[in-house]
Amino acid sequence: MTISAKWPLDDTTRRRAMQVPVTGALRAGLNRFADPHVLFPLLSIMMLIVIWGATLNLIKNERANAEAAVAGTTLQLLNTYEAQVVRALREIDQTLKFVKYVYELKGASAALSDLKNRTLLPPDLLFVVSVVDANGAVVASTRPAEARSMAGSGLLQALHSDTFWIDQPQKNRVSGEMSLLFGRRLDAADGAFAGAVLVAVDASYFVSGYDPAVLGKHGMLALLGTDGIFRARRTGDTLTAGAAVDYARAVPGADQGDPSVVLAVNSWDGVRRYTGAQQLYEFPLAVIVGLSEQEQLAAAHRTINNYLWRAVIGSALLALLTAILGRMSWQLARGRLRENEAKRSHALRVEYLAYHDGLTSLPNRILFSRLLTQAISQAQRYGKQLAVAFIDLDRFKQINDTLGHEAGDQLLQEVAVRLKSCLRESDIVARLGGDEFVVLLTELSEEKYAAKAAEKIVSAIAKPFVLLGQDFRVTASIGISTYPQDGHDEQTLTKNADIAMYQAKEDGKNNFQFYSEKLNANSLERLTLESSLRHALERREFQLYYQAKRDIVSGRITGMEALLRWQHPDLGLVAPMQFIPVAEETGLILPIGRWVLNTACLQNVAWQQQGLAHVSIAVNLTARQFFDEHLLRDIASILAATGMEARLLEIEIHESLLIHNIDKTLQILTALKAMGIRIAIDDFGAGYSSLSTLQRFPLDTIKIDRSCIRDVATLDKNRSLTEAIIAMGKSLSLTVVAQGVETKEQAEYLRRHSCDELQGFYFNKPVSAQQFTELLQAQVTDMTYVGSRAALAKTQASSG
Repeated sequence: MTISAKWPLDDTTRRRAMQVPVTGALRAGLNRFADPHVLFPLLSIMMLIVIWGATLNLIKNERANAEAAVAGTTLQLLNTYEAQVVRALREIDQTLKFVKYVYELKGASAALSDLKNRTLLPPDLLFVVSVVDANGAVVASTRPAEARSMAGSGLLQALHSDTFWIDQPQKNRVSGEMSLLFGRRLDAADGAFAGAVLVAVDASYFVSGYDPAVLGKHGMLALLGTDGIFRARRTGDTLTAGAAVDYARAVPGADQGDPSVVLAVNSWDGVRRYTGAQQLYEFPLAVIVGLSEQEQLAAAHRTINNYLWRAVIGSALLALLTAILGRMSWQLARGRLRENEAKRSHALRVEYLAYHDGLTSLPNRILFSRLLTQAISQAQRYGKQLAVAFIDLDRFKQINDTLGHEAGDQLLQEVAVRLKSCLRESDIVARLGGDEFVVLLTELSEEKYAAKAAEKIVSAIAKPFVLLGQDFRVTASIGISTYPQDGHDEQTLTKNADIAMYQAKEDGKNNFQFYSEKLNANSLERLTLESSLRHALERREFQLYYQAKRDIVSGRITGMEALLRWQHPDLGLVAPMQFIPVAEETGLILPIGRWVLNTACLQNVAWQQQGLAHVSIAVNLTARQFFDEHLLRDIASILAATGMEARLLEIEIHESLLIHNIDKTLQILTALKAMGIRIAIDDFGAGYSSLSTLQRFPLDTIKIDRSCIRDVATLDKNRSLTEAIIAMGKSLSLTVVAQGVETKEQAEYLRRHSCDELQGFYFNKPVSAQQFTELLQAQVTDMTYVGSRAALAKTQASSG
């Protein structure tokens, strides 16, 4: 009762009374923490935790990023090295095949000497090409002193099979360096074994791409045979070859075609490296790239040490530096996270665009090539068949030109949908570009499935397409090649399917044809050439060479002519007389001509920007180019885009254009002259132009045909014609250029008869842009001028 009297039973009053001691205790505790001797150590400890926590996080991220970067760099170097080695091996194999072909056509000595004179063999400094007979004796070699006889060697027995053969490294008996030997079988006329063509290459050639700035002193480039023997291995300045290792351990996952990077101690030198290896699909070799962990992570270790020093300084400065460093750490971590995410997203997008067609989302040429190569490897391993169907749409250009590109794109997208609907899930359809598609039919049990698939595709594409609200029809021509009957590699199968497709077009289109070796050889060569020509521009196979025109008195370069060359990846250097008629007939000469004009103008402007002489550059136009309705517009846009002065551009046309369609020719030439462009008549003297004909056209230059110059010093007929052309040109105030000048006698004759300029092998052969740059640079320093004046003075003295 006493308690009840002193403590009210009201709940509110009771709660307030209970809060008094609790609130007091909390306040007392807070006051204690607010004391300097407690607060400062506590804050210091907290800041130290933050500083060291952030620092350790940075160290962890830095090491992880560095390791990932080294692994990525290793893969990139591996891919680059793989591409370089494959390209080198293919070039060597191409040389072997080329010499084999010429040998079986002309014989060993004639083969090598003829190819060497035509500069169709690889350079002697790096490659030794030899031919041995069936007994292993060397019968011909580009460097006889270094040719190795294979008499009595078991290696010669290995060459009895018609495959690309690679020897183990051997020491060169002349240079003492390790070298690799590659070979192919040679056949006699009756098909019997006749010997072998061999190419010897220094082993160092295959690791010459070792860049210490990237790979360091302890990095590694290596070419390893599937037999476990190193063909070449380089670390720093040390080159070795011939060592044996466990291939399965050195090239893990070689049969999966998916290289990975492992960090391990290499057994051959005890160095711990990030090592990537990849077996080559086409050759019994693997490439290996290694980056030293110590060297590659040195920068990361320095960065980690910097972080530690910053942490120590931050700990000493306590609150202020702790806050700053903590904030920096947080921002840095966030920034790296965003950067990594952006890089990953960008890489995925770039990878997709690199391997897929942007219009149809189908695999593009690059991805299809890889998929086909993989499919061939699988088919070879498991004894399967496959087929490649090359599809080209008939009349697509007419649809595209009539309805516009938007309708054409819609048509291509619908074609892609129809193609996929005709195939199995395991089959692959890709778009190569334009209206060209290609289909890979895998795991064929019999050839008739390829025919059935082609029939379904022809039927599906022949159905009407609804474009712009109307029905339109296109058809398809399909060429089919099969593995292994029609080829054993991606390039051969695709090429043969392309040839068969053109045969289908010749047979009336809207059908399919299987590749057959019975196709007419000339037709096959023409189709192959035309097919390659269609892609030569995009594959950058064309080159421009330049031949100087020189003043006949001073010898100085007054101009040049741009000459087109085609470096075909299989056929080598194709002569213009072989492919220009094909390009003219198919209309491909128009985009090729625009490329030639644009490239020549860009090169001339580049020479001017280097401070070299402002000289004119001549570009030849064919009849189809000259009468193209877009010619004037294209020339004007190219001049504007490149910054080329019109007065330095000279357009060459054949003399025959002056006597055919005279009014149209006059109209075009007048428009060109109005733009400030010079006009030259090429091969003058081969036709029937007269003085009155020349007077009608706004010309600047006439070039005497080389047939007139060839025997000008000996034949009265040629002398009379040449003198008449020079006199005709002088009477019209035209610059007279003699082309095809090859001898001193020809040059002297033309000088005596007041020809203005000379062009020909006597002074310069057509050369690359780099070599022509050197000619112009020499002229700037008066080297060419002085040499020419001295030569002319000597000639005058001897003739006097």
